[in-house]
Amino acid sequence: MHTSILHILNTTKTRVQAFGSQTCREDLSTGFEKRDFFSAVADAKNDGRVPVIAEIKPASPGRTFRDISPEMAARLAREMEEAGAVAVSVLTEPGVFRGSLENLDTVRKAVCLPVLRKDFIIDKRQLEEAESDLVLLIAGILGEELELFVELALEKGLEPLVEVHNREELESALKTDARIIGINNRSFETLKTNLATTEELAPLIREYDLDHGTRHLIISESGMNRVEDVRRAVQAGADAVLIGSALMESDSVFDKTKEFVQGICWR
Repeated sequence: MHTSILHILNTTKTRVQAFGSQTCREDLSTGFEKRDFFSAVADAKNDGRVPVIAEIKPASPGRTFRDISPEMAARLAREMEEAGAVAVSVLTEPGVFRGSLENLDTVRKAVCLPVLRKDFIIDKRQLEEAESDLVLLIAGILGEELELFVELALEKGLEPLVEVHNREELESALKTDARIIGINNRSFETLKTNLATTEELAPLIREYDLDHGTRHLIISESGMNRVEDVRRAVQAGADAVLIGSALMESDSVFDKTKEFVQGICWR
């Protein structure tokens, strides 16, 4: 595992230890109604749009894109929604990625789209920190606890998006009740991206579904900077794509999101 990932995990453990024995926020279930990500993806496909999960990403290991306040996060999310995104992903890891729970809160209030919380979830109390429709669970980090965290997320009304990087992690993900599998094209060892990861793993998910009578949504994550990259991921079997860096680097988040959304036709 790359040193940057290990650093994030160590700082996350320190952050979680500060919770003590108390739940972070105990009133999350009041009035909360989960938004339907599956319908959003299906509707986009029926309309001939690429289902794009647009990500609000202030930084990544070794790179800073822009400082994003809660007010700016809300504005960017509205632009993404207007451009046709099916969901908004919000980074909440405060160290390396410079995200925040405040950004997540303001985004979910600003748009009608499903919202994904992206963080390094390692403690069940993190599932009670904030309202989101989907939550990222990383198979390579949770290991043998993955199935437990999937169950906990579902119990709390969160839709788990289980992220995998290789066949071993995929096998673990398929043993859980998760309905969404994210294939991260970025290696945890080198931090380099390779769309061949989606091309290798997506067919294995489709084969599993055929054999077991199941149906997983496949999300291709990372490494998509051009419409051609999105086309490649879709042709490999991805139902949707998650794009962050390319949007944050653009002069217009609205225009760039729209470019990806309208880049290929599903019909």
